[in-house]
This record gives sequence, C-alpha cells and structure tokens, in this order.
Amino acid sequence: MKTNCLTALFILVGSFLPSQLSATPLFAAGTLHGRVLNGATKEAIVGANVTIPGTAFGMVTDINGDFTFGNIPAGIYQLKVSQIGFNPVVKTDLVVAAGKPTEIVVEINEVLIDVGGVTISADFFQKNVEKPISMQAQGAEEIRRLPGGLEDVVRAVSILPGVAQVDNGRNDLIVRGGAPSENLFLIDNIEVANINHFGTQGATGGPTSFINLDFVSGTEFSCGGFGARYGDRLSSVLSVNLRDGRTDRFGGKATLSASQFGVSGEGPIGEQGSYIVSARRSYLDFIFKAAGFAFVPEYWDFLIKANYELTRNDNITVLSISAIDNVRQFNDTKEKQYGNSQILASSQYQGIAGVSWRHLFKGGFSTVTLGTTYVKFDMRQDDTLGIPLFTNRSTENEISVRGDVVYQLSTQTELGFGLIGKTIPLTTDLFLRPISSIYGEALSAKANYSRTAYKGAVYVQASQSMDRMRVTLGGRADYFNMIKDNFVFAPRLSATYALTAITNLNASVGKYHQAPSYIWIISNAANTDLKFTSVNQAIIGIDHLLRSDVKISLEGYYKEYYDYPASMTRPYLVMANTGAGFGGAEEGFASFGTDPLTSAGVGRARGVELFLQKKSSDVPHYALLSLSYNIADFKGLDGAWRPGNFDQRIILNLGGGYIFNERWEFSGKFRLATGRPFTPIDPVTGRSTLAQYNTSRVVTNHSLDMRIDRRFNFETWNLVAYLDVQNLYNRKQQSAPSWNAYKREVEQTSSIGILPSIGVTAEF
Repeated sequence: MKTNCLTALFILVGSFLPSQLSATPLFAAGTLHGRVLNGATKEAIVGANVTIPGTAFGMVTDINGDFTFGNIPAGIYQLKVSQIGFNPVVKTDLVVAAGKPTEIVVEINEVLIDVGGVTISADFFQKNVEKPISMQAQGAEEIRRLPGGLEDVVRAVSILPGVAQVDNGRNDLIVRGGAPSENLFLIDNIEVANINHFGTQGATGGPTSFINLDFVSGTEFSCGGFGARYGDRLSSVLSVNLRDGRTDRFGGKATLSASQFGVSGEGPIGEQGSYIVSARRSYLDFIFKAAGFAFVPEYWDFLIKANYELTRNDNITVLSISAIDNVRQFNDTKEKQYGNSQILASSQYQGIAGVSWRHLFKGGFSTVTLGTTYVKFDMRQDDTLGIPLFTNRSTENEISVRGDVVYQLSTQTELGFGLIGKTIPLTTDLFLRPISSIYGEALSAKANYSRTAYKGAVYVQASQSMDRMRVTLGGRADYFNMIKDNFVFAPRLSATYALTAITNLNASVGKYHQAPSYIWIISNAANTDLKFTSVNQAIIGIDHLLRSDVKISLEGYYKEYYDYPASMTRPYLVMANTGAGFGGAEEGFASFGTDPLTSAGVGRARGVELFLQKKSSDVPHYALLSLSYNIADFKGLDGAWRPGNFDQRIILNLGGGYIFNERWEFSGKFRLATGRPFTPIDPVTGRSTLAQYNTSRVVTNHSLDMRIDRRFNFETWNLVAYLDVQNLYNRKQQSAPSWNAYKREVEQTSSIGILPSIGVTAEF
C-alpha cells in the first residue's frame, strides 16, 4: 500500500510539474558529438557513415574522425556507425538533453573473419580481442537505470551471469565460485585494490562504490578467460572507463539520491582539453543519528580528471580520486553497547592518482601510466565493556608504472606486450586479544610491521585471424618478493570460430596466479612462506544472434584451485571462504590472515550459464535473462571437501524496461538465488561443531525491484527524477543466523523489507 501511494504521488507530481513551469519550452533540443576510431590502432576513421536510426540525421566523419549533430529533439537514441571493411556498430541508450552535449567515442573493428561473403548486420554486441569469452559491457545509462542498483558500477555487475550476491547491503563480487579477493578493478588503466567505501581489507567488496557514475562512459566485466594483459587475480576483471569533460563551455550537475548528495562541474581547457570535478557526501549519518542508531557511518568522495591533446597522436590524462570514510558509535545504553561490540568499526582514507600518456603510431599505439593507490585503515572492535578486542591500523600504498603496446602487423595479426612494476610500502599495527572461535580454537595476534614490497610483471600476446577463426595466444610472468616462491608463469589461449555470420563457438584455457593479500602476509610472520594462489581454468561456449539486437549465449566452465592459503590453526579453513562482509569477531577475524597459513588449500568450481539479452533499438525496450548453475567446494588441511561459503547453486536474474517516450521510462528486476551454506549454531551454548561445518543452507531468497524515471527538458538545463522501490512485495532477504550473547539466543538476521527511494538530478 505504501509503495502504491508513493508511485501515485510520483506520477502525479511528474505530470503536474511541466504545466506549471513557464520555463519549459514546447521544444527542447540537444547536441550529439562523437569520434570514430579504429578499435585496434585507435586511429581516427575518416569518412565513416554515422546515422541516427529512425531520424533523418546522417553524416560522415571528418579528418579527425569527428561528427556533430546539432538541434536534435531531446530523447533517447541509437547511433549507427559503418565503414567499408569494418564491422558496423550500433550504440544504444544515448540520452540527448538540452543541458549539455552528449559525447561518445565509437570504436569499430576491421572485418577479420571470412564467413563466405555473408553480410553482417549492424552489431549491437562487440567482441573484445583480449576478452573474447565471458565478457559483458555495460553503458553508463544501463548502470544508472538498473532498479536497486543505487547507480553503483559494482552492483550493476550482479545481474550478469556467474555473479553471486552475498548480502543486499553489500556489493561483494562472488564470481564463478571464487572469493571476494579474486577480482581486479581498473579505472582508466590504473589497478585499484578496492573501489568501495568502507572496503574490506584484503578483499574487493564494500557497501557502495566511490566511483561517480556521472563520469563513467561504460564498463567491461570479464568473469573468466581474460588475456595475458590482466593478472594477479584469479576470477574477474572489471574495467571502468571514465569519460572526458565537455569541451563547449562550463557545465554542472547537482544530485540528491537515495543515500548521498553531490555537485559536479566540467568544462574545456583551452581548445584541446577538458576537465571534470565532483564532490559527494552521504547523508545517512544524519538519518541514523536522528533515529537513535548506535552505529553511524558517513563518507565523502572526490574526483578530478583532466585530459589534453598535445598533438593529434599524443594525449595526456590526469586522474585523482579520494574517499573518506568515518564511523561513529554511540554507547548510551547497554543494548547499544552490546550491538556495537558485535561490529568491526572501520574508518578509512583512500587515494588514487595517476597520469597516463597515449601515443599513436602507424599501425598501433602505446600507453604509459604512472599511478599510485593509497589506503589507510583504522579498525577497532571492543568488547561489551568498551575494552579493545581487536585493533588494526595499517597502510597499503602501491606506486606503479605500466607500459602497454598494441601493434597491428596486418589486418589479420595483432601483437600486444607490456610490463608493470610496483613499489609497495606497507605498515601495520595489529592486535587481537586472545579469544576462542565458535569451534573452540584459541586465537590471538600481535604484529607491528613496516616493509616495502615489490611486484613486477611482463606479458606478451598475439592474435591471428584465419578464415573463420581468430586465435589469441599469450603468456604472463609475475614476481612478488615477499613470499617464498616469488616467480610464476601463466600461459593462456583463447579462440573464436564463426560457425555462421551470426553464430560463434568460443573457448579458452589458461592458468591464473594471484599473490596473497598484503594483510595476510604482514599480520603473521609465518605467512611469508606462502606461494602464489593458482587456478587452471577452461571455458567453452556458444553465442548466437537471434536478431541484430538480441543475443543468446551458453557457457560452461571448470576451475581447479591449488596452493590456496589454508589455516594451520583452523584446519577446515581455506581463505577462499573469507572476505565477504565486514569481518570481525563473528568470523574469528579470519579474513585478516592472523592465523599461520600454508599454501595447501585446494578447490574446484564448475558451472553452466545461460544469458539472453535484448538491447534497446527501434523497439524501445530492453531486457536480459541470466541463469547460472554453479558448484564450488574447497578442502583445507583436514582433508575434507566442503561447500564453499559462497556456494550458491542456482541464480536467476530477469531485468528489463520500456522507454515510453523522451520523458517516461519504466524498468524492473527480479532476482532469485538458492541459499549459501552456513554452520548451525547450538541454541543453548551458542557454539558450533566442526562436523556440521557448512551443512545447512540459507533459504532461497528472491526479490522484485521497480523503477520509474521521469525526464524534464528545459531550454538550457534538464532534470531527471526517479522512484526506485526495492523488495516490492516486502520479502526480507534472509542471511545466515548468528548468536546474540546479550539475549542468549540464535538470531535470524535479514535485510529490511520494502525500501522506496527518490532521487533528483539537475544538469546545466
């Protein structure tokens, strides 16, 4: 009833507003500007045909590969780009508004596979040579409008096949049975350990991303089979590509969303450059404090990016991102004091900075990136008397240099190679008071550590097209000085075979290595004897175009883990079962690697994934269906195979929406996932027995999210308002039960039920 009233109110206000604002013109128009590049060499494509389907707009690109359409009626459009000798491309969900020009870079690839002269229709789905299998791309608009996604680039990935979701309140990526520590993030070619506020140390998850979606041009997510360019991770790669600022004049935006508010600005730097800048702050701390919550989080984040074209062949980009996270606790009652004693409070500061130079030369390009990522952790968990149980003050600072070269030897042959070097100053002051785990093991830790680590990598890969087939072969060597066996080599092979012009058979085999998390090594002196964690991976799949805007794919995979760090104190524990959630006493602080560890854990993950997607096209709706069946189990020092902590067998996602016109859009998302394993708790003692480790499962969870977007276009600015309702039918998502020592009972934990939120963005 509450949701129906909110929806009715939103529609009523949205319908009423235009008629009451005299500034609203009868006709609002915008500009679409872009550049067309060769996807392999990044060279400008001169004379490419660019059209906006369904309209009379059309032109060819100039000597710089540029095109500009002016005076386009406000709305959501497609863009079709074609050129003789290249695969045609269609870009969807381009929002044209009066407030600012819409800018896009389109990369088209030469026709490489001979399918007997069959004409290939415009391509809504492009293949990436480095990630020819198990890769999905998402545009900024697809991420923004995802119901329940909170405009979070990481949460948006959870609707894709192969991704499990541990908790509604977090965005931990559990990819094809892997741990949350196995994912790689790149922001404009800078490797970042974690892109989340209140991120989990040693892993990659958190409550929400600190990447401002306003400045994201798109993302690419690979859940396996990625090429040799990417390493030091076992399961996935999420590449976040930030757009450049506007070049016509200064513009800005103000946003109020479900959990934060922010302002941003952008504009030109001379005639050859641009900048963007933003600042955001959460406001939930005001609400939590007013409501009497004992635990109050707050955060800020800031982003600055500038780019400048030194010449037609040389471009410089400068990037800086920072995030400030703070936690306040109020212990004015005994119940609040107990509640806070169950929470690991983590205040953090994260900083990312880098400068990148891209140089084009005949037949290819090179990229050199200097970057630094800095994270300062200040963690504390007290007992019910306010006495510290666990403290951790540590810093991780990666200073890196990276060089990549791509060279097209011919239209059929491409060569890529590169090297990476990192200097990593590390410090920690960690203390864990002697405690007992839920299984009775004695746990304690004390570490005061300061050391500089070094990492290095070199890779080479070559791609060759042969009639209907394209093969990519590569190898990567990684070095890490802080562990015993500090050098590894990883060969990788992938291939795509065109059965027809619209059907491809894809396969990939390879070895992947990952260094242990820094905190695992520095929290216990014995852990320097660890090795690289490794996985052998094989994937096979087929994809087929049902029509140009509808694609279906089916993939199967097998992953064999070995040399996984395993606890010598808790012989059932493999570190693959840690890293999701905020950690703390409830999990015996296992994710920090305070136990003495040895590289003796093994695991296996296998599954099948079905993915069906329709892009927005001349039929103004979009949809996707992903269905995954996965099994993941691990074996520690006790020799027993057990389901992994994140083993969700069946995951179903249904999502889609309809664009009624330039003003109204409706979307929905349904998710169903069978429960992950947990260990039952004795209702009398609050203890668990090892014989029951991961023998129970959380109930099957499912939820429905809905969203309505309303756009208002005025003469010089525009406004977007939305209503997003999570858990529409008010079914609370169940988690594993926990022991409440204050009440002396087993507590069934669950998320809040129906959650409506309203957001407003004004742009000029």
